Amino acid sequence: MSHRAGRHFLQIPGPTNVPDRVLRAMDRPTIDHRGPDFSRLGRAVLDGLKPIFGTHHPVIIYPASGTGAWEAALVNTMSPGDRVLMCETGQFATLWRNLATRLGLRVEFIAGDWRHGADAAAIEARLAADTAHEIRAVCVVHNETSTGVTTRVPDVRAAIDRARHPALLMVDTISSLGSIEYRHDDWGVDVTVAGSQKGLMLPPGLSFNAVSNKALAASQKATMPRSYWSWDEMLGPNKGGWFPYTPATNLLYGLHEAIVMLNEEGLDNVFARHARHAEATRRAVRAWGLEILCADPREYSNVLTAVVLPEGHDADRLRALILDHFDMSLGAGLGRLAGRVFRIGHLGDFNDLTLAGTLSGVEMGLELAGVPIAREGVRAALDWLIEARRPTALPREVVSA
Repeated sequence: MSHRAGRHFLQIPGPTNVPDRVLRAMDRPTIDHRGPDFSRLGRAVLDGLKPIFGTHHPVIIYPASGTGAWEAALVNTMSPGDRVLMCETGQFATLWRNLATRLGLRVEFIAGDWRHGADAAAIEARLAADTAHEIRAVCVVHNETSTGVTTRVPDVRAAIDRARHPALLMVDTISSLGSIEYRHDDWGVDVTVAGSQKGLMLPPGLSFNAVSNKALAASQKATMPRSYWSWDEMLGPNKGGWFPYTPATNLLYGLHEAIVMLNEEGLDNVFARHARHAEATRRAVRAWGLEILCADPREYSNVLTAVVLPEGHDADRLRALILDHFDMSLGAGLGRLAGRVFRIGHLGDFNDLTLAGTLSGVEMGLELAGVPIAREGVRAALDWLIEARRPTALPREVVSA
């Protein structure tokens, strides 16, 4: 294979680019996970994660992918045959449904069109009809990575409250945590599921459960078999910064550095940066004359944009061409969207110039693939990025001069 100059553009919506600082932090000797240095590291990351989740409650870390955190959320709170309510918002909501079914849970799946978030009205109606309170949990995906649609979690919480239903609220934030606003406590979430490889800027390999007191109480009555995923097994050792089994020490080094980086930038600034890049991307898509998959602007994702190609054009062929010519990876259409859409990831360790390069590669690829577009997308994005950088008013000393 011949050398390709420059860096590869990894613009899938996760795993994201790992910053050099995180890579350097991970490139350290592994230490004794029963020693005092590890205890200090463990306490630092367990405490440091809480503001990112927006919680004062425990956050549990597993050496696993996000799928493991899905399973942990369910097996710690449910008993065999329990009923759960889920919403079909895309491929990952569907996969979570499949996992719950394999665990022996009875899943009610509210149908969706993969272009909208979870339907709060439909959730409220179903819970209101469940007068026997057989539904034990409502599970939604905050940011559906396959579609670029963000569910309005506060609306779901309000729907549960209006129905006066005791069901737990579980939320998948695997592609939203650390990139768009999320408030576990304020939004009344009982279990938050997350992963390391997206907004937290780490390689895959860590997953998380943030748990409310209500969820912890439910875990004391749940009878689903669990051992590796048991919250109780984790929470005791975690008080001292320890883990009940061998932890992913070097990933925890990286997690510590990622938390430091997010705090240095400030979470509000992180969210504003993602919002700026998302809007620039959407302006590019519209200027090309293409369609954004998300149908409701209130639900636009700030971490990725799924773009629909016109009939007769293959999104996978476009992605292959862009990879071949410009060394850039874009997200594929998943499930029912295969071949119809491509996904632009704009999350994690990402700045204005990275976005400009990404959109330039997409525009050139669309031209080479023969997709009918107006060559105005990059210009529209740059105009927005420039405008977003302008000061709203001149400093007083400049005005007076």
